Amino acid sequence: MERKRSEMEIEELAAAQEPLKGDDNEARPGGNAVGLKRNLGLLAAVNIIIGVMIGSGIFVSPTAALKYSGSVGMCLVVWSVCGVISLVGALCFAELGTVVPRSGAEYAYLLESFGRLHKFWGPLPAFICSWIYVLVLRPAEVAVIMLTFSEYSVQPFAHILGLDRMSTWDQEMIIKLIAFLGLGVITYINMVSVKLYVRINNIFGFCKVFACLIVIGGGIYELTIGNTKNLTSGFEGTTTNPGFIALAFYNGLWAYDGWSTVTTVTEEIKAPEKNILRSIVIAVPIITGLYVFMNMAYMTVLSADEMMNAPAVAVDFGNRVLGPFAFVIPLGVALATFGCALSIQFSVTRLGFVAGREGHMLKPLSYIHIRRFTPGPAVAMQGVIAFLFMLVGNIGELIEFASFLIWFFYGLAMVALIIMRKTHANVHRPYRVPTLLPYITLAVSIFLSVMPMIADPSLKYLFAVAFILCGVAAYVPFVYYKKRPKMMGKLTYVIQVLFEVVPSEDDNAD
Repeated sequence: MERKRSEMEIEELAAAQEPLKGDDNEARPGGNAVGLKRNLGLLAAVNIIIGVMIGSGIFVSPTAALKYSGSVGMCLVVWSVCGVISLVGALCFAELGTVVPRSGAEYAYLLESFGRLHKFWGPLPAFICSWIYVLVLRPAEVAVIMLTFSEYSVQPFAHILGLDRMSTWDQEMIIKLIAFLGLGVITYINMVSVKLYVRINNIFGFCKVFACLIVIGGGIYELTIGNTKNLTSGFEGTTTNPGFIALAFYNGLWAYDGWSTVTTVTEEIKAPEKNILRSIVIAVPIITGLYVFMNMAYMTVLSADEMMNAPAVAVDFGNRVLGPFAFVIPLGVALATFGCALSIQFSVTRLGFVAGREGHMLKPLSYIHIRRFTPGPAVAMQGVIAFLFMLVGNIGELIEFASFLIWFFYGLAMVALIIMRKTHANVHRPYRVPTLLPYITLAVSIFLSVMPMIADPSLKYLFAVAFILCGVAAYVPFVYYKKRPKMMGKLTYVIQVLFEVVPSEDDNAD
C-alpha cells in the first residue's frame, strides 16, 4: 500500500507539471512546465563549440599533419584547408538545425529524414547513432580527457607534491584519483544547473583561448628577434605521395572535430534560427586561426624532428620560450581538457535525453528535474559509464575503432540534408547553404570513414561492426517491437524518486 501511495504521488507530481505553452512553444513565464529551458545565448553557444573543439590535441600532439605533409608550408596549408572544410560541414549542420529544430544533431536529422521511409529500417540509423555515441564513444572520450586533465593539472606541482619521488604505480593511482574527482565535479555541474555550466564553460573557454594566445605570442616574439630558421624552408620536402597527403588531411580534420556540438543542444539555444549560424561563423574561424598560428609558433621554435619526438609539443615550446612561466602551458592543457570534457558530457546527455524521449533509450533518460530543469538521469548515466571506462583503462583503441564512425554519421546527415531539400521543401529556412556544400562534406566524410581502414587494416574495425550488430539485436525487441522488461516500472519509479524527475513537457504532450 505504501509503495502504491508513493507511485500515486509521483503521478500527481507529473500531472502538476503539465506544460503551459505559448505560441513560441516555450513555457509561459510563470508557468510550471518541466522541460529543457533556453538558457544558452550566443556567447554560450560559441563557447560550447570552442569547449569541445579545443582539447589537449593542439597542445600535446599536433604533429601528424607535419609528419605526413613533409614541409612547414604544406603543413600550414593542411591546417588552413581543414579549418575551411570544417566550417563548410558546420554550415550544413546550421541549415539542418533550422529544418529540424530539435536537440540531438545528426541523431535528430537521421530520424527525421529516414524514419518515415520504412517502419523497420528507417529509424535504425538514428538508433545506431545514439547507441554508439551515448554508450561508448562520448563517455570513453570523457574518460580519456579527464585522465589527461589529471596528468597535466599535477605537472606544475609534481615536485611540491613529491610525485617525482613516488613509484610509477603510485603516480598512476594519484592521477586516476584526481581524474575521478574531476569527473565527479563535471557530472555535478551538469546535473545541478545549466546556468552554472554556462558560467563555468565561458570561463574555461576564455582561459583556453588565452593559453593558445600565449603560445602564439611566444612565437611572434621569436620571429621579432629573428628566429626564422625553421620557417625559411617553406615547401621544401613537401611529399608527393597521395596517400601521405590524404593522411595529413585526415589527421588535421580530426583535430577540428566538435564543430557540430551546438546543434546537439538546439532546444536550449536562445533564438536558434539565428544563434546557431552565428556561433558557428564566429567559433570555427577563431579556432582555425588559433590552430594555424599555434603550429606556426611551434615550428618557429622547434625543428621538425624535435616536434615529432616531443611527448608534449606545447610543453617543450614553453620550456624554450616562457622560462619561469613555462608552468602556464600544462595549466592551459588542464583547463582545455577540463572544459572539453565538461562540454562533451553536457552535449551527449542531451542526445541521451532526446533518444530516451523517442523510445530509443530508457525512457527515464528523458525525465527532467522538477526544479533544476536538467536531465539528471542522463547526466548520471554518462558519469557512471565514464567512471567504468576509467576503471578499465587502456581504452585508446576502443575510441579509435568507434571514432571513424563519427564521420560516417556526418555523411549520413549530409544525405539527410539532401533528402529533406525535397521532402521538407516547404519548411521555412532562415538559412540555406549552396547545394554544392553538402556534397563536399559528404565526400570528405566518405574519405574519413574509409581512410583509417585503408591506412591501418585491423581487426579492431570488426569490433565496431560487432558493436553495431549488438545495437541491432537490442533495436529489434526493445525499439521496433517495444518490448519492456517487467522490472522497468519499478526502475522508473526508483529513478523518479531518487533524482526528483518527471517526464518532460514533450513526453506529456505525447
